Amino acid sequence: MMFDALREEVLEANLELVRRGLVLYTFGNASGIDRAQGLVAIKPSGVPYEKMTPSDITLVDLDGKTVEGTLRPSSDLATHLILYQAFPAIGGVVHTHSRNATVWAQAARPIPCLGTTHADYFYGPIPVTDCLQESEIEEAYETNTGHAIVRRFQGMDPREMPAVLVAGHAPFTWGVSVAEAAHNAVVLEEIAQTALHTLAVNPDAAPISQALLDKHFFRKHGAKAYYGQVKR
Repeated sequence: MMFDALREEVLEANLELVRRGLVLYTFGNASGIDRAQGLVAIKPSGVPYEKMTPSDITLVDLDGKTVEGTLRPSSDLATHLILYQAFPAIGGVVHTHSRNATVWAQAARPIPCLGTTHADYFYGPIPVTDCLQESEIEEAYETNTGHAIVRRFQGMDPREMPAVLVAGHAPFTWGVSVAEAAHNAVVLEEIAQTALHTLAVNPDAAPISQALLDKHFFRKHGAKAYYGQVKR
């Protein structure tokens, strides 16, 4: 079977979401893309995580047509495809209904950058989309969800902000790989919970300064990053 490595990476990312408590039952999905071949591997729709194997992961082209696999792809496939088309630097997408990030999404509130844990991964507040119009919900809902995300990111760099809250719905994250997208989903849930607790202790807590945000984000990201070890 072709693309075994991609399937295994996507399965592992999905299972990581379960291990970290970000999904219940069949909630959520992760996908990865082979840009050279123009193929996306994604979790099948409604299949329990504990029963999935690499061969269950569905391969589709960028038009959503199944190329390999016998199971229907995730119902959120169209959203993933829109993101891959709009954000050419990303290699993986994750969608969860993790509790605390979903609280912010349902409240249609961006998550403010209240501390350096947030700033290490996300360059500023986690944005929230506009609510979908009734016509957008009734027709091509998942596609229009993707378009709502892309509209929200006009003028923004998805590499500096690898997360979004879909208003009334839940979060999406992405990364250069599906493993990184899953990692970002875990961190997003942590900072969502931390922000809720911070505002419970002090409702007037203010975002950190631009200088502190810049220091923490750019010491880990970009040309002048110095955190961690040099890759050889």
